[in-house]
This record gives sequence, structure tokens and C-alpha cells, in this order.
Amino acid sequence: MTRPRLVVAGIGPAGPEFITAAVSAAIARVPTRFIRTTRHPSAIAVGRATSFDDLYEASDTFDQVYSTIRDLLVSAADEHGEILYAVPGSPLVLERTVRLLLDDDRVECDLLPAISFLDLAYAALRIDPVEAGVRLIDGHTFATSAAGLTGPLLVAHCHANWVLSDIKLAVDDASGDEEVVILQRLGGPDQHMVTTTWAELDRTVDADHLTSIYVPRLTSPVGHELIRFHGIVRRLREECPWDREQTHQSLARYALEETYELVEAIGALDSATIGSNAVDLGSSDSPDSDAPGSDASDPEADEHLAEELGDVLLQVVLHSAIAEQEGRFNLADVARAISAKMIRRHPHVFGDVSVDGADEVATNWAAIKAAERVDRSAPSPLGGTFDGVGGSLPSLMFARELQSAAAKLGFDWDEPRLTLDKVAEELAEVAEAWDDPIHVTEELGDLLFAVVNAARHIRVEPEIALRQASAKFRRRVEALLALATERSIDTRTCGLLVLDQLWDDVKSTERVRFRR
Repeated sequence: MTRPRLVVAGIGPAGPEFITAAVSAAIARVPTRFIRTTRHPSAIAVGRATSFDDLYEASDTFDQVYSTIRDLLVSAADEHGEILYAVPGSPLVLERTVRLLLDDDRVECDLLPAISFLDLAYAALRIDPVEAGVRLIDGHTFATSAAGLTGPLLVAHCHANWVLSDIKLAVDDASGDEEVVILQRLGGPDQHMVTTTWAELDRTVDADHLTSIYVPRLTSPVGHELIRFHGIVRRLREECPWDREQTHQSLARYALEETYELVEAIGALDSATIGSNAVDLGSSDSPDSDAPGSDASDPEADEHLAEELGDVLLQVVLHSAIAEQEGRFNLADVARAISAKMIRRHPHVFGDVSVDGADEVATNWAAIKAAERVDRSAPSPLGGTFDGVGGSLPSLMFARELQSAAAKLGFDWDEPRLTLDKVAEELAEVAEAWDDPIHVTEELGDLLFAVVNAARHIRVEPEIALRQASAKFRRRVEALLALATERSIDTRTCGLLVLDQLWDDVKSTERVRFRR
């Protein structure tokens, strides 16, 4: 039985003048025509044809687009016996739909080659690709396709600035000064070529569907695993219902949880690997969070530490992916900012400052940090090791997780408002035990536990709520002290009535400001 025939025609890299005579004859002969996209200068030469432009908006991934196009074309060929499928450039140059069709036994494919963008690119760059050893890379798969390569590379499918950002981020140790040539709309009247640097790759032009880049040489290979992980997280944000619903706020508790679990994993390391160089994890002024120890190691503890570091990395990449979708910043911006900070705060490494030992490094670090006028201080982590639910967690979070686990067994309030009655009951018991130091401690713990339970029922994270309340208290006390200074009041001797009045004035000022 004869299989239906699909004529795959390349319509060249630019305007209709690049279409071959064979392709023009096929367009004239085959009445049922399809075109992958009409966003191409020579699309008009195909005449009346069905395009697949709408699929790019309706599908979540490019793979879905390409497989859907294949199935629709096979179905159309089966119906009409023979159809024409027009693709930009030449059919076998980075055309994934064509590869899918060639691998499909349901249709017979006739390929009509054409001039591809490669010919125009090499002519514009004035290079012999064979002599230069140029590798052609798809911009969508740059992280994996270019893994281990240092150039020269010609990268296609750079149709958006986020693609350029991903490509830039894929190189671990680029200095930023590496040369990159951006090629746009080759062969057309508005052809554009500009030479820029790796650091400015995603900030030099507005990328479009006819954009590619040429990288003569990279100083370091592509960071394959990091970018692969970045792609995994982005896909989760697109395709996983749970990940798609998350926000910075909903993920905050996981950042806290994973950080404490990381601290627990660090504590589980063999003490021989830390020795006397252990770092004070509670200090916010330590210039670096890692310190060398001896060569001894515990493989199981190392594996656990690597796993927990990965969980923390997930939080960083996931928050960056959320911000990227909202058009605010991306993972490249995060990496760029911390790189700049590390360079700025290590002038003895990246500048001409001389230091005499680690103590002087710490002193300089504190001075630079103060000069930046950025307050990064935070309360010390709550102490204690918690077994069971959540491992090592802050006590408020630990209480919440215990309550959630009990709720799954049916041990929970049927009516959320009843938790408030429990809070009132526990508060009364604190008052009764006020003069008994041992008893009041127990009752106060019960009160806090009841408050956490109430917060759980109204879906408020108690850890975040308490931190916000603490920050508000700190802000108001500082405002109170400033107001007292302004009014020449000595807060140490003025008495509680005066302090209460200052406090009310501060709150009143806040209300006025927020109303505005």
C-alpha cells in the first residue's frame, strides 16, 4: 500500500528571492499547503497555506508544538494523499518537526533543500566553517548541546532575550569580556550585525525569530548540570499544578525549613572534617560561610550535606523562576549580584588591598558592609534539635508540623474558631500560674502551641507572622527613640506614661502614612 506523500520544502533564510526553482515548482503543483510559521520574510511566496502559529501560544512546551504539528500533517497527508509542508531555511537544519516526520513510518517524505541561514551567517562572518571548526548549536538546548565546548559556536533559535540570558548563564566562569557577534535578519534589507561582550549578550539587542549569535571562543565550558537543573525548575513551573501555584510568600516556610535542615546536616559531619575551624553559623558578620578542615570525611554525611544543599538551591532557583515569569529578575541576575558582592567585599583577592590574616579580612568585611548601608542582620536561629516531624525546625514550625500530622489522623478542631477559645483558655491558665516559675513556663508553652494551632487553621505561617511582628516592633521602637531624641526626652528616666504616649504617637504616624 502506498503511503501518503509529504513534500517538505525549505523556503530559504530571508526573502522570496532565496527560494529555489524546485521549491517554487512544488508550491505551484501541490494545492494543499501547510507552513510551520508565517513569521518569516518568504512566507508570502507559499501562497494560501495553513500555518501552525496558533500552536505556539496554545502549547506549554516546544516539544508539544512539534509533535502536534507532526500529527496534524500526517492526518492531512492521509486525507489528501499529498501535501506540501514549508519550513524556514532548509529542511534538515534545526527543523525538529522535519526530523519527527522523517522518523514516522506513516508518511513518505520528499525533501526539497534550500539555502539555510548558515550560508548567510558564514558569508557575513567571512569564515570557512570547516576550517574554523564551527559547531552549530540550538539555543533552546545550549546548556546540554554545548556542554564541554569552548567554541567557536554558531547558536540558532535565539528568538527572545530570555534565551540569550539562559545561554549567558550556562557558562560557569566567563569573565564577561568574551566577544560575541549577534546576527539578525540576515539577507534582508534590515540585516543587522553587532559585536558585543558575553556580559552584555542579553542587553544589546531586542532578539527576534531571525536572531542568532556567533561565539568565537569561550574561556570555560558550559555549566551543564546547573542549567539542566534550571530548566527542570522552569518546566515544573509550567507543567506541575503544585509548583505552578506557588508564590514567594507560600514558599517562605520551605526556605526556613530547608535552611534549618542544612544546618542539621552540617552538624552531622564528622567532627574531624571541621576541627577547630568551625564557623559560627549564628553570626551574620562572618565574611564567608565555609571553612577548611582536615582531609577526613564521612561519605554518608557528605551525601546528606550535598542533598540538603540541593534542597536549598531549589529554593533559590524556584524563587528566581517565579520572578523571571513576572519579568522582575532571573537566576542570572541573582548570580550576577552575588558575584559583584563577593568581588566588592574581597578587595584583598580581586583588588590591591593587603591583609594580615583572617581577622583583618573579617574587619574589612564589616567595614565594607557598613559602607554599603545594607542591613542584613537577622535574629539568631532558634536553638535545639527536634526529632521526628521536620527534623531540625524552628519551634513554631515544629509545632505546626506536629499539629498538621495529628490533623491527618482526625485529631483536630472541627470548627476553626474554636481554636480561639483554646487560646483564651490557655491564656487564663498562664495568669493562674503566674507566680509559679515552673508551672508558668509549661502554661506559656501551651499558650504558644494554641496560638500556632489557630494560625494553622487560618493558613497563616506563625514563623513568618512572628518575624513580621518582631520587625514591626523593632521599627516602632527605633521610631520611638528617634521621636524622643527630637523632643529632648530621656527614655531612661521619663517614666512609663511618657513612653506610652511616644508609642501611641509612633503608631498614629504609621496609620497616617499607610492611609496615604
